[in-house]
Amino acid sequence: MDGASNKNQSFRQPSLPPESSHPARRALEAAFPVTGPIIAGFLFIGMSYGFYMQRQGFSFWYPCLMALMIYGGSLEFVTVSMLLSPFAPLQCFLMALMIQARHLFYGIAMLDRYKGMGWKKFYLIFGLCDETFALIYSTKVPEGVDKGWFVFWITLLDHFYWIAGATLGGLLGSLVAFDTKGIDFVMTAMFVVIFVEQLLKEKCHDTARIGILMACLCLNLFGPNSFMVPTMAGVLIIVTLFRKRIARRGGWES
Repeated sequence: MDGASNKNQSFRQPSLPPESSHPARRALEAAFPVTGPIIAGFLFIGMSYGFYMQRQGFSFWYPCLMALMIYGGSLEFVTVSMLLSPFAPLQCFLMALMIQARHLFYGIAMLDRYKGMGWKKFYLIFGLCDETFALIYSTKVPEGVDKGWFVFWITLLDHFYWIAGATLGGLLGSLVAFDTKGIDFVMTAMFVVIFVEQLLKEKCHDTARIGILMACLCLNLFGPNSFMVPTMAGVLIIVTLFRKRIARRGGWES
């Protein structure tokens, strides 16, 4: 248990980099190791997305630009079928809204954390994907490192990994042939690791219990294809109502 706690501390509290001439560089040196678990997942899944687009007849710059401007993971895969289907803007809008609706709750959870970010806030909102949310929410900013630059670099680095993976997949899709089935489990495993580390860091596990119970309830009520949004809505409501009580018990970090 002590070994797991030490590993958790070393991962979630990155070592303080030496003094740098600019706070942005200092924050980059602290943020890069934190994004380590994202690199493999984003490169592999991004490349599989690039392969998929190439097999559907699209040039490499399609996955590159969509990774740059959409940055929506599963939405980008669905966009391939949208591009190959008859023009239906309303249907595409509703589909995109349904797939990405969970990001509404990510944004609400980050309201306090993104205060005072200045111009960085616009990009931070755009780049708040599932994995970036998990990292920023669970990682403590090292002492002496600017918080705004720290979260900015985490967001930008994650975005870069995804763009690089999608572009490489588009470029190499015609040269490499292998079965990418099941490769997305890399990201599932990463979220499990982050969840366990968060459990080890918290003094009490009220938020974890709420999340697990609400997920199980909504999974049974709405099914595996529709439980995500009601789960996050339920968790948001319950945590908001009992926030002060959870904070007193040590299960909430401002």
